[in-house]
Amino acid sequence: MESKVVSDKAVPRGTFPHVKRVGDFVFVSGTSSRRPDGSFAGASADEVGTTSVDIREQTRAVIENISDILESVGASLVDVVDVTTFLTNMNDFGGYNEVYAEYFGFDGPTRTTVAVHQLPHPHLVIEMKVVAWVGRAAA
Repeated sequence: MESKVVSDKAVPRGTFPHVKRVGDFVFVSGTSSRRPDGSFAGASADEVGTTSVDIREQTRAVIENISDILESVGASLVDVVDVTTFLTNMNDFGGYNEVYAEYFGFDGPTRTTVAVHQLPHPHLVIEMKVVAWVGRAAA
């Protein structure tokens, strides 16, 4: 069993690893668009403090963060078998789905998407967790 906090990613906001490998399975903890410096991809504020979030940019950043985390244990997005997504607003489903389709198709992982009241920071509108399988079928 291997648990890992990936050094070039944002440190988890709790005492848990980014990723845990158990045999042929890899579990990636809930991942957001947070960068190592604490800022958020897909979130900005104007000069008076009005916040703007972009579900497409956040979704892309989340999936890229997951990809990097998987690579840290020798896996990739191709190995993902299940995805759970948390959205703070189901009105963002279309934009999220559009970007998701750039990475996964009908032959990709199973998926569950749910609406949640909030995520750990008000600039976050999406979080995803995945399970990957890195075993290889017998030839």
